[in-house]
Amino acid sequence: MTTEAALPATSASPTVGQVWTRTRGVLIAVVLLLIGAVATAVIRSGAQYGSLDPRSTAPYGSHAVATLLAERGVTTRVVTTLDEARTAVGPDTTLLITVPDLLTPHQQQLLHGTTRASDGRTVLIAPRTSVDTLAPGLLAAPAAGFDSTLPPGCRMAAARQAGAAETGGMRYRSHDARADTCYPSEGLPTLVRLPAASGDGDTVVLGSPRILYNDRLDEQGNASLALQLLGSRSHLVWYLPSLSDSSASDAGEESFLDLLPSGWLWGTLQLFVAAALAAFWRARRLGPLVPEKLPVVIRASETVEGRARLYRKANARDRAAAALRSTTRTRLAPLVGVSSAQAHTPEALLPALSTRLGGDGHPPLHALLFGPPPGDDAALIALADQLDALESEVRRP
Repeated sequence: MTTEAALPATSASPTVGQVWTRTRGVLIAVVLLLIGAVATAVIRSGAQYGSLDPRSTAPYGSHAVATLLAERGVTTRVVTTLDEARTAVGPDTTLLITVPDLLTPHQQQLLHGTTRASDGRTVLIAPRTSVDTLAPGLLAAPAAGFDSTLPPGCRMAAARQAGAAETGGMRYRSHDARADTCYPSEGLPTLVRLPAASGDGDTVVLGSPRILYNDRLDEQGNASLALQLLGSRSHLVWYLPSLSDSSASDAGEESFLDLLPSGWLWGTLQLFVAAALAAFWRARRLGPLVPEKLPVVIRASETVEGRARLYRKANARDRAAAALRSTTRTRLAPLVGVSSAQAHTPEALLPALSTRLGGDGHPPLHALLFGPPPGDDAALIALADQLDALESEVRRP
């Protein structure tokens, strides 16, 4: 009993309009992201330098300070490696380190060994972890809930001439009686000058980079303080530490766990607990399942079509075929005198069907009612037609 059937276009097949409706939101979002990325790249194409870079004219650059220093005869040289910085230091040089905390402990020790004997000036911008190596005798203290503009509060000539300036930020504790401690915030200084043990050199630690920014230079005494701190020597070496500096030779000695920030373990544990609680919340069941009547009456054809769409979407031909065969066996069993309990037992159902239909129909009946799932949609439709034909033949008087 075979029936040839071609795969027709059913209502479950998505149309071009349906595909467009489902995907247009994603496509529009992708196009908008591309447009935004291109616009951002065009707008920022001129921003070639970063924060505290003397070549940058952006608000957080420092081109204005470098220009004012040049007008006063101070030459500015930008370096990005530790070797360049160590080679350039000297008695007539000010070395400005913009982000000292980027230096590894090994780099800090090398740099401090060079600057200590140079008789020049070293200026550190807001050091935290590196201050005890680059400026021995100082300890970093937490920043206060601060007003960034502070009065000098010391006898240092540069601070007295500049007056109030925006130095509020990192604060420091000094154990050196010779140190100049200026611009105090809640009892601790935000600018400290440490004279060298011998010679004319010194180290200046500044708690905030604000006085060097282009957009803050004309506020309060920022310009005066910046020019006096950086212009005390005829040459200024502007050191911009880089993570790609090959001199960071001690980086290979650190393990992966050493590179992770502190608190990562507790953060990971909190995320795990949150994920577990979210899973428990989504999987909760407060009681047994309760059947509920539908608020509206749904036609049987709509239910069948809905289930067909779900089967098709999941590519579940095996479940669809099993449902068709099970329903057919359930309807055929009472027609041939087999109880409902044995409707799904081949040994009970197939002989009764063969007797009803006559002839030796056992092998094809077994493949039809209990066979393997169809391999494609065409085979599934053919199976449905054959089952329908079988039931019609059994029902025929």
